[in-house]
Amino acid sequence: MTAPRKPGESPGTPPLGGVLKGLFRRFVPPTLELHDIQALILRPRPAPYYGTHAFVEIMDAAGGREAMRRLRTRVTSAADWREARSAWTAVALSYRGLEALGAPASALASFPRAFREGMAARADKLRDHGPNDPSRWQAPFGTGRVHLMVSVYADSEEAWRDELAGYEEQFATLTGLRVLLRQDFGAQPESRNAFGFKDGFTQPVVEGSGVEGWPGDGRPIKAGEFILGYKAEGGHALGAPTPEVLGRNGTYLVFRKYHSHVDAFNRYLHQGADTPEGREFLAAKLVGRWRSGAPLELAPEHDDVGLGADDSRNNDFRYRDDPKGLRTPVGSHIRRMNPRDTELKVLSDVNIRRIIRRSTTYGEPLGDSLRDDGKPRGLDFIAISARAIDTVEFLQSEWINSGNFIGRGTEKDPLLGVQDENAFFTVPGTPPRRISGIETFNTLDGGEYFFMPSLTALDWLAGL
Repeated sequence: MTAPRKPGESPGTPPLGGVLKGLFRRFVPPTLELHDIQALILRPRPAPYYGTHAFVEIMDAAGGREAMRRLRTRVTSAADWREARSAWTAVALSYRGLEALGAPASALASFPRAFREGMAARADKLRDHGPNDPSRWQAPFGTGRVHLMVSVYADSEEAWRDELAGYEEQFATLTGLRVLLRQDFGAQPESRNAFGFKDGFTQPVVEGSGVEGWPGDGRPIKAGEFILGYKAEGGHALGAPTPEVLGRNGTYLVFRKYHSHVDAFNRYLHQGADTPEGREFLAAKLVGRWRSGAPLELAPEHDDVGLGADDSRNNDFRYRDDPKGLRTPVGSHIRRMNPRDTELKVLSDVNIRRIIRRSTTYGEPLGDSLRDDGKPRGLDFIAISARAIDTVEFLQSEWINSGNFIGRGTEKDPLLGVQDENAFFTVPGTPPRRISGIETFNTLDGGEYFFMPSLTALDWLAGL
């Protein structure tokens, strides 16, 4: 197994000077209180990656507070960014979890309504109907029993198991906690998703984080869009939970677990193209990138594996010279989720719709099979920002399950949209080609809204 590349390091073995230049470009003096911010918010997912999400019910307030105290010693802060630490733990709480800990009524009331209601109650806002309806979700999602989410990320199997054993050992003697669901993730070949695509591109640059972006990531966005207690794009701090010790340096996390129907995706490719090359081309048009990660905007005719592996180039593009989507269809997945400079029919400030994505892939690859093997596989969609709940509800209703904002009417996101009967995908050209029969390739198994406290807030919660 090859070691993960460090920020600024290109594939292969570059000259030492190139590595130092890349590191110098990437790291700048931070202005945020990194020692108090959970590392998962600002630290990129390693590649390769291994990990576990555990969803826990707090049955006893005292036991829950003791869990906060013990977890506090394991949660990694963003100040550890430059340390060669190979695994870290992150913690998030649902509204019901904060209630179960005994948080004061005034603090609970200070959270936004959507967070208090929870994801299942927001199905209409999220357009979670049909196969995504909460009545179909996997237990325990949507039941109100998911109080605590503990995640472990690591860059090796050994580090993952060591970190996992560490917090499980501390939990072993606690009463009043019940692990409702444990899901392992990662360990995919080349860290690709269930459909075989390299992912994890296009992360926003957080102003003051101490890390610059790669070319194409866009200008730094005000820290308050992602972390509570700092100025946002509008010039002021967004509303935060009170007291300040609870809200400052915290943020929101949206978790949505999708089951990926890779067999249906493969059948659609066979329906739309007669040759392996044609099927790969159609797959790239649906996503906006080749499976290697090379963007269509820079490699419109053929895959370019070297481009896909080069972080200094694989995200350095705009859409201004492709207004009709002849290279990257305007309805493709990546162009919907980050329109960049696309002219939108429905105006929206793209910079306040940005989210930090820490999504993870689970299950074994199916490859190019046209038949499902019955095994679970898919995507844990994880969005983090100070507006994460509002943003995900907006994305679900306007950018994923509608095409009006890009002039595509009822056409939906080809990967995450809940498709209607006789739905189609448009490949622009002369003439445009509509490929009908597109199915819902990802169905929702459940999800929750969480709050990610600062390390100081974890101490405060432990002492309630």
